[in-house]
Amino acid sequence: MSGPPPPRTTLKDEVRRALESLAATPTTASGVTSDLSIDEELNLHSIGWEPVALVSGVSLHSIPFGYWNWGQGEIVAASSAFATAFTNATARLVREAGSAGGHGVVGVHIEQTVHSTHVEVTLVGTAVRPVDPGARLGRSVFASDLSGRDFTMLMVAGWEPLGLATGASFVFAPRRSMGTVLQQQSQNVELTNFTEAMYSAREAAMQRMQEAALEMQGTGVVDVKVMEGPMSFAKHAVGFIALGTVVRLAKESHQSIHPTTVVSLNDASVAFDAQSLG
Repeated sequence: MSGPPPPRTTLKDEVRRALESLAATPTTASGVTSDLSIDEELNLHSIGWEPVALVSGVSLHSIPFGYWNWGQGEIVAASSAFATAFTNATARLVREAGSAGGHGVVGVHIEQTVHSTHVEVTLVGTAVRPVDPGARLGRSVFASDLSGRDFTMLMVAGWEPLGLATGASFVFAPRRSMGTVLQQQSQNVELTNFTEAMYSAREAAMQRMQEAALEMQGTGVVDVKVMEGPMSFAKHAVGFIALGTVVRLAKESHQSIHPTTVVSLNDASVAFDAQSLG
């Protein structure tokens, strides 16, 4: 027979545990700069971690002129440029975190822009580490776009983040013949050329993200963010970008947790005055 279920942990218990951790184990970080909220920092301290410094990584990679002209299939130069820019930006982010004494980076904000001539990727996050030097793991610095609270829940559940994974693909939408354009001009029909291009871009991008996760020996990707659609400077091309955090089970089995649901009782902001609708 299984034993009694573990006691539920309330938000009050989490805050108390965080404050006790701060009192029992003084922080070793000084002059900390962080973009984490107070709630997120308390959550980190509740599991024995602390913020170290605000770190960033940036990379711009060029796309040769003329690659966005009409063509067929994937725009390999653009897909490759994005992959290289993201890899370089991530490497600089974790290198800066390691130099600051961090063991990982959480809450990474990802900004990516695809131009006709280049790709720009900017990563900004907070380097973190265990407060107790003896608890620090002997592996490479990780990067994660999980919030401080999500990172805490992941660690309590027995999982660990390994790094950021991405997949990107840019594909030409096949041209329609002049006869097809004239025939569909006055009809409400699906643009199958754009639909097929989007599916092709999605499959390639998702496969690349999964391959990146497998290279890190991860078992899944969480908090995936997707950006898709036609390119603003090349209406005949579509892009699909997927970004997420690679995770794996660190303990022998998954640890059940009981998150606390918090409902705000603040009044909703009034968007307009109903009396003005006369």
